[in-house]
Amino acid sequence: MNHLLTLNNVLSKYLIFIILGFSCIAYIVPEYFTWAIAYTPFLLGIAMFGMGLTIKFESLCSILRHPKDICIGVLAQYTIMPLLAWGICHIFTLSPDIVIGVILVGCCPGGTASNVITYIANGDVPLSVGMTITSTLIAPIVTPLLILYIGGAWVDVQVLPMMITMVKVIIVPILLGAAIQYVCKSHINTLTSISPIFSMIAIILLIAAIIAINKDKLFVSGLETLIVVGIHNILGLLLGLGVGALLKLRYDKTTALAIEVGMQNSGLAVTLAATNFALNPLATLVGAIFSVWHNISGAIFATLRRENSLH
Repeated sequence: MNHLLTLNNVLSKYLIFIILGFSCIAYIVPEYFTWAIAYTPFLLGIAMFGMGLTIKFESLCSILRHPKDICIGVLAQYTIMPLLAWGICHIFTLSPDIVIGVILVGCCPGGTASNVITYIANGDVPLSVGMTITSTLIAPIVTPLLILYIGGAWVDVQVLPMMITMVKVIIVPILLGAAIQYVCKSHINTLTSISPIFSMIAIILLIAAIIAINKDKLFVSGLETLIVVGIHNILGLLLGLGVGALLKLRYDKTTALAIEVGMQNSGLAVTLAATNFALNPLATLVGAIFSVWHNISGAIFATLRRENSLH
């Protein structure tokens, strides 16, 4: 067990560097990782299962205790990022694959990494967790409809298959994890201490696989995608701050809101691209680059907010 805890700490501390390292390896020897793309839904399911293990009764109570703040966060999540995606796709001359990738990222719920970044930033962690849980649970309905409305002008969107995919890779694993967490209360601390290992390995493999299959296209679209992703993420963080300031939320709540808005469940965007938009293979690249970028920008943002909160 001590070895697993050590591995978990190392992966958590150096995750970005490990992702970058494996991405470089995937670019040099893509054949080592291309196989993993076929398991995209399974890999995301592992990450969502880990989220389910961490959903405690107290987390659900926090949603009931702060319904107004949760609603503000979820509404901001599902308006700011989709509208930014729509605007970016109209302003920039992007290929259809990149367009659908940007829209998928923009219409996804908040990512679980936002909770960690909120903690680092001295933000309101219960609020962050509540927003993530709520936006994730309603995602199978909201996300496909947003994608249809925003992306329908660029690509054919099949709503029902997308909803089914999301139920399989989000709702089922989360409910399974939550059920195990409830049944195995006496061992839950052990489970939650090692489950992030599998989630992180799944994300590392997923990103490496996307880099591997898109190796030849990286030189053509990689820099453009990074620029678009960076603009999308940074504007999301800033507009999240703006909403918090406009509504005069407390500093820690505003921090949580901004991070929740700016950091997306890009793994879900990758899964939707791979399973529901197979004719647009480069769309997965947007989610993969966003996965790396938003953790870097989120860490910088968290450091700045933390320092300001201490003054």
